[in-house]
Amino acid sequence: MTDRSPDVIDILTHDHREVEQMFAELETLMGSDSAESRTRRRDLTEQVTIELIRHSVAEEAEVYPAVKKKVSETEAEQAKHEHAEAEETMKRLERLQPDDPRFEGELMTLMQEIRTHVAEEERVMFPHMRNIFTPAELAELGQRVERIKRIAPTRPHPAAPDTPPGDKILGPVTGLLDRMRDAVTHRGTDR
Repeated sequence: MTDRSPDVIDILTHDHREVEQMFAELETLMGSDSAESRTRRRDLTEQVTIELIRHSVAEEAEVYPAVKKKVSETEAEQAKHEHAEAEETMKRLERLQPDDPRFEGELMTLMQEIRTHVAEEERVMFPHMRNIFTPAELAELGQRVERIKRIAPTRPHPAAPDTPPGDKILGPVTGLLDRMRDAVTHRGTDR
């Protein structure tokens, strides 16, 4: 066993597992028309969206620029493209209620997009990062990711900039507004 603190790969992998647990629960609720199931699907979908957006914003702000610089521009750009597609799906899903006939189809699309993205990151990008970055660099990157996640938006904003300086300027403001809106609506909480 190691005494090291979690690094960026540990943090992002942990995020992946949390989202997958929520996906698994969502899959058990699909097809159920009870009011309780619809409410739970909506709550879980909101929580998944919050986690995915915070995770994506942190990756785009800190991880992908570092990967682009030291590992592979292609890997970083592909990952950003996958995020953009998932964000569009989340935006469509945000507009739907769980009893809408399109809801489950959009949810299934999101799960497939994210699972494909996660598999690619964990199979290709993370091993490359582990080989190229020093443990200290991975630890520092992890600290920066955690800081960004705390101030990141919680709702999909597909039209928002995802590169500097726009993301660094607008991201925290958008994040604050999203969290204020979430607090008023109790979004992302077990009401």
